[in-house]
Amino acid sequence: MAKRLFIGSLPYDVTSAQLEELFSQSGKIESVNVITDRYTGQGKGFAFVEMTTDQEASEAIKKFNGYNLSGRTIVVNEARPREDRGNGGSGNSRGGNSYGNTRSTRW
Repeated sequence: MAKRLFIGSLPYDVTSAQLEELFSQSGKIESVNVITDRYTGQGKGFAFVEMTTDQEASEAIKKFNGYNLSGRTIVVNEARPREDRGNGGSGNSRGGNSYGNTRSTRW
């Protein structure tokens, strides 16, 4: 079963190919997903790498957690499952009226 790894503190210009080359030293790679800004296309400084087996993933964590990649010390650990983000409400959890303030408005 494949194991997904979180890779953090990456240089913003790192590519999927670079990460695949690096992590292939620990075993077979299922997928590499560098997270980028949807508007600029620039990396956000983190990625997910999916290794083929748990053993390969453990080896990658031991080998690359704290590794210096282009002057940045990267963080590698097991990825947590995605959290449910709710029902997609308005995002305003502060209460109040629709004008953005919490005091009652007197007309």
